[in-house]
Amino acid sequence: MDKHVDAAFDGEENSTMSVNIKTIGVIGSGQMGSGIAHVCAQAGFDVRMLDISEDALSAGMDKIHKGMARQVKRGEFAAEDVDAAIAHISTSTEYASLADCDFVIEAASEDENVKKKILHTLCPILKEEALIASNTSSISITRLGAQTDRPGKFLGMHFMNPVPRMELVELIRGIATDEVTYDTIRELTGRLKKRAVNAEDFPAFIVNRILLPMINEAVYTLYEGVGSVDAIDTAMKLGTNHPMGPLELADFIGLDTCLAVMHVLHDGLADTKYRPCPLLVKYVEAGWLGRKTGRGFYDYSTDVPVPTR
Repeated sequence: MDKHVDAAFDGEENSTMSVNIKTIGVIGSGQMGSGIAHVCAQAGFDVRMLDISEDALSAGMDKIHKGMARQVKRGEFAAEDVDAAIAHISTSTEYASLADCDFVIEAASEDENVKKKILHTLCPILKEEALIASNTSSISITRLGAQTDRPGKFLGMHFMNPVPRMELVELIRGIATDEVTYDTIRELTGRLKKRAVNAEDFPAFIVNRILLPMINEAVYTLYEGVGSVDAIDTAMKLGTNHPMGPLELADFIGLDTCLAVMHVLHDGLADTKYRPCPLLVKYVEAGWLGRKTGRGFYDYSTDVPVPTR
């Protein structure tokens, strides 16, 4: 096996984790945060899910309930285990609720200033031995870790969307991340029934370093009139056997997140090939962010999404 790919770890009884993780905090209850809370609870961990409002937390719990119901329907999770998994999750709008956590995963929006503010608030609350991860999809782990009081106990843990269905987790060491932290979270990843891949701390890591420029190029293809939304997505689905076209995928990810990652790539690598397409910028400026706002490259107000260009 490639030394950079860590096989899934099965069975708590065989764990050699140096830090005994029983309670996991998740900051953010959106698509990613709720998905992370979902898989942690299913794996038997106690979860403290934090967000800025009760409405956001309620929406997050609703996503978790619906996600587990879909798993039951697909035969991936026993119906009698749903209530037990849900019981592992508690919610709060107060950082104090994370005080007893052994490990906290920050899963807020892909905005470096937001993440730094969260870390500044979080660190004084946590016990000294607690580990922290960021679910960032593109931002420097070294830079974020430097905002904490424990850079050696900080790393990147980038889950894929949708978390309950996607097997991969990218693990990213910052320059200060110690090996005990990395090894502990690698083993934890296996307990969540995920597969860990090591990525170095370069802008956008592995998946988004490859995926987002492809999406950005698809937007340029639309912008330049080479093809319509439908033509581009159909061509890529049938021509490359992708399950979703790149514009449909952009809407699923969120156009604001796509743009944020392209800015990180453009700024961090100083290469014009990563320049965000002006049309992507305009859609974000218009508030057309994709599925989460009901409109992006497709209009989701009807049962069958309709291309907007």
